[in-house]
Amino acid sequence: MTIEDRDDAYLITHALATDTLSRLRDVDTEQVAFRKGLVKLGRICGYEIIDGAMETEYVPVETPLAETTGERVKGLDDVVIINVLRAATPFVEGLLKAFPRAKQGVISAGRDEAAGMTEDGEFPITIDYVKLPEIRPDDTVIVADPMLATGSTMAAVLDHVLDEADDFEDLFVLSAVSAPAGLVRVSEAVPEADLLTVAIDDRLDDDGFIVPGLGDAGDRAFRTV
Repeated sequence: MTIEDRDDAYLITHALATDTLSRLRDVDTEQVAFRKGLVKLGRICGYEIIDGAMETEYVPVETPLAETTGERVKGLDDVVIINVLRAATPFVEGLLKAFPRAKQGVISAGRDEAAGMTEDGEFPITIDYVKLPEIRPDDTVIVADPMLATGSTMAAVLDHVLDEADDFEDLFVLSAVSAPAGLVRVSEAVPEADLLTVAIDDRLDDDGFIVPGLGDAGDRAFRTV
């Protein structure tokens, strides 16, 4: 299994995940390749969640030649994926290749860059839109955002998720790149969430951006720079 426990987070170490992330980091990776890379990374991460966190069951199977026993993944129809707009859109597109029958939710959330980062390393967060499906006790909930920097946005998003769901099977926060400070903030704010990431980077800069990071994932995916 290629998910490693790193105290405040679980690190996805699959070779294709780290290879794809390295290509996403490259400043010379242009928009189309960047967006396709996020889709690919989301798909890989989805498969890793299935392999590392979901149970299987034995089932009878009749082949063209004989009866045998097969193994199926349990709970694939009981998944809720929450897209943190906008950077997570291609990331979630990849997740849906692993969970094609997942219910989907959308939360539009962003930090107030003009206000700046506080001394505690947080940003004011604006939530503009929330649309979530019913979350049932048997559901696995995956909240996806490629970048987990200060953790301010994710903590605000999870507040809304927990307002809608008082019970669920598992709650995962999935990111491509995370900063240590953000992981600590989210794990302290929502200890019931399992934090999954492909990389834990060195630090945040004075503006609250992940270093070395991969730049602004939304701007690079949608060419708004």
